[in-house]
Amino acid sequence: MLATEPAVLVLEDGQRYVGRAYGARGRTLGEAVFATGMTGYQETLTDPSYAGQIVLQTAPHIGNTGTNDEDMESRQIWVAGYVVREPSRIVSNFRAQRSLDDDLVAQGVVGISGIDTRAVTRHIRSAGAMRAGIFSGDDFDLSDSEQLDLVLAGAPMAGRNLSAEVSTVEPYTVPAVGEKVGSVAVLDLGVKKSTLENLAARGLDVHVLPQQVTAQDVLGLGVSALFFSNGPGDPQASDKHVALLQETLRAGLPYFGICFGNQLLGRALGLDTYKLPFGHRGINQPVLDKRTGRVEITAQNHGFAVKAPIDAEFDSPAGFGRVEVSHFSLNDQVVEGLNCLDLNAFSVQYHPEAAAGPHDANYLFDRFLDMVRAQHSESATKDQENN
Repeated sequence: MLATEPAVLVLEDGQRYVGRAYGARGRTLGEAVFATGMTGYQETLTDPSYAGQIVLQTAPHIGNTGTNDEDMESRQIWVAGYVVREPSRIVSNFRAQRSLDDDLVAQGVVGISGIDTRAVTRHIRSAGAMRAGIFSGDDFDLSDSEQLDLVLAGAPMAGRNLSAEVSTVEPYTVPAVGEKVGSVAVLDLGVKKSTLENLAARGLDVHVLPQQVTAQDVLGLGVSALFFSNGPGDPQASDKHVALLQETLRAGLPYFGICFGNQLLGRALGLDTYKLPFGHRGINQPVLDKRTGRVEITAQNHGFAVKAPIDAEFDSPAGFGRVEVSHFSLNDQVVEGLNCLDLNAFSVQYHPEAAAGPHDANYLFDRFLDMVRAQHSESATKDQENN
């Protein structure tokens, strides 16, 4: 039975959309963004990269397969609020353990349904992602001006560092599956479970570290490589993570980064980052691999990007040698990947674990594994020469 209590979505430019309460009742504030995936709503909700954001699903019908424990990408739902056109009246899937509404209520996620999500999406595409609020229950009765004042008092996404909110508190290890090939330190800036599973499946012991660790902590583990995960917030507000990466790169530790990790590699190389008008969020984003000429359909979730020339290699402003843009978006030519030509380091802006989404980019984990193997071979050769 769909809720009949009213709710309203208020954007910072004064636009208002009245609908029905969905999930928990009350008030929530965040940055309004839209996600274009037709499936995978549970993976979207539990992706830590969405922390601080009110997520609008462009797919009109949400919740028909319910939720389960297996598809959780992290320990909880991270979205600040949830906007859908039409919630499913029933759950119809053999894997379902609960309804989506049950999870939203249990975790206190305030949502809204029954509004024209196409109109909101078109507005955000034109005006850009912006601060917003959802108000239901007693908060629906606040005046229009009171609601708008609360929205305008919220923090914008630019300048926010959210890694401490989503990162693990204590380090832990995911053991290699099958024969062990090496080990990797994963800086948890909002990592997804599927990413860790992909690394472990390739024979890597995965040491997941809290975001506040130092370069000395990482190097002291004696790992084969370093990985920076996806995560929320503005890369310009993560100076300490940039410094950590620069120190480990100078120490010769191989590196792979995705999403936020791509932006932080860009900053470590001396490049600038900037906020996109409305970002890339969904599981249908086309990207060109410049090396192969192959078009990959990718899963993405980011509102910031690296500023770099996509047509030629260039020298790292921070002194890390030659760099090239390896991938770029076919929608708007945004940088989608960086490759260091004089270092064992590369990154992509999208999510190769693709939970949910296509698996076009899963080969990048194999490329990372090849880098680890090459590093081991080089170290073994040097040991033989020294002996």
